[in-house]
Amino acid sequence: MQRYTKPAMLLHWLTALLIIAAFFLGLTMTEIHGITPTKLKYYSWHKWLGVTVLLVACVRVLWRKANTPPPPPAGMPEWQVKAADGAHLLLYILIFAVPISGYLYSCAAGVPVVYLGLVQLPSLIAPNPELKPVLKSVHYVLTMTMAGVVVLHALAALKHHFIDRDDVLKRMLP
Repeated sequence: MQRYTKPAMLLHWLTALLIIAAFFLGLTMTEIHGITPTKLKYYSWHKWLGVTVLLVACVRVLWRKANTPPPPPAGMPEWQVKAADGAHLLLYILIFAVPISGYLYSCAAGVPVVYLGLVQLPSLIAPNPELKPVLKSVHYVLTMTMAGVVVLHALAALKHHFIDRDDVLKRMLP
């Protein structure tokens, strides 16, 4: 069995954990009514997670460029190979698009992003009340799209493990 490299596994699972944490924190924070200290804290944490996802994604892309992933298992139908490649490409696009859209939404809302409470990131766009709801919607749609693709990705891995009984999942496990 050809496996992913240990750094690739680490980056994969770290990205997954960060995205899941950001997703559920995003759901939680938006359900809090009004402006409360807890809600503001959750928004900060959500932004920190988003920036971290973006940073890890950059490292991940560089690692992948330098390290070829293992080939699909022998005998895997061509349509599944193409579907997996398409899903991976879409996931990579969303791993960048979701945090960038959230960052631009914060900029349009006039709310600074201060990474880990220490580093204020530059505002890429001026506060813009007309653009703010558009970017909020874009961030939401991209996030929900990512959630759907992540679920399909996980279900496909489980299908390969329990039904096809191949090594697709095992090669990403430490």
